[in-house]
Amino acid sequence: MLPYTERSLGFMGSIEDYSRADAAIVGLPMDYTVSFRPGTRMGPHHIRTVSVGIEEYSVYLGRDLADKKYIDCGDVELPFGNVPESLNRIETVTASILADGKLPLMLGGEHLVSYPVIKAVAKEHPGLAVLHFDAHADLRTDYLGESLSHATVMRKVAELIGGSNLFQFGIRSGTRDEFTYAREHTNLFVDKVLEPLQEVRLQLGKRPVYVSLDIDVVDPAYAPGTGTPEPGGCSAVEILRAIHLLDGLNIVGFDLVEVSPVYDQNDRTSLLAAKIVREAILCF
Repeated sequence: MLPYTERSLGFMGSIEDYSRADAAIVGLPMDYTVSFRPGTRMGPHHIRTVSVGIEEYSVYLGRDLADKKYIDCGDVELPFGNVPESLNRIETVTASILADGKLPLMLGGEHLVSYPVIKAVAKEHPGLAVLHFDAHADLRTDYLGESLSHATVMRKVAELIGGSNLFQFGIRSGTRDEFTYAREHTNLFVDKVLEPLQEVRLQLGKRPVYVSLDIDVVDPAYAPGTGTPEPGGCSAVEILRAIHLLDGLNIVGFDLVEVSPVYDQNDRTSLLAAKIVREAILCF
């Protein structure tokens, strides 16, 4: 099995035999650098818990999880408060998944957990493009003097893979400096998701693509259970359609982050997250 991981309640439909799995779900329960409301460390567990409340069959795609082989490897055991070592463990686990020829499907946790995952994926897949769905640009150089933060994660990614390979959708919040940087270095689409995604997917061809989805890209009317909710944003239906638009691309990694169950009335954010993961498994 993978290093540093501890098995827990599995995502619905997951198998037990790691050797037979084509994809591996891993929880990344970290929320040390959140800037507003903590609690995303509970996201991976709760997404799994509510996943039993939705069907394994997707009426949108006409596909069923029963036809997919994926394992839920549990959560990475992280030393609480130790950001560098936590990121190192996440990168190590991701590298192991890739070395075993499996697709990493990661559940956060705060958005900073995406950085070590993308580092490992970029080493394995040269020419990587990253599709970033979020309310926030996450392009700061630091937050309160800290360069490793959920507010700096996409700046780190842009510096890692080159800003021209970063495509940002649904962004509606950030500093003046972040948007200046984006205009000069990345491909940022203010507030829009589906329209620009339809165009970008045609440009990607067979390039390796990593998808990072912050649940707060969705309007908090549909997804209130998140640490930094931002009014506006796409609907639940639109984000599911966005996942469907990725069908046929060369997806080499995926994460869904920033679900915070403590603020999630009636589990609607966690249920939406579980449904997104289901559609992602069926599309990728």
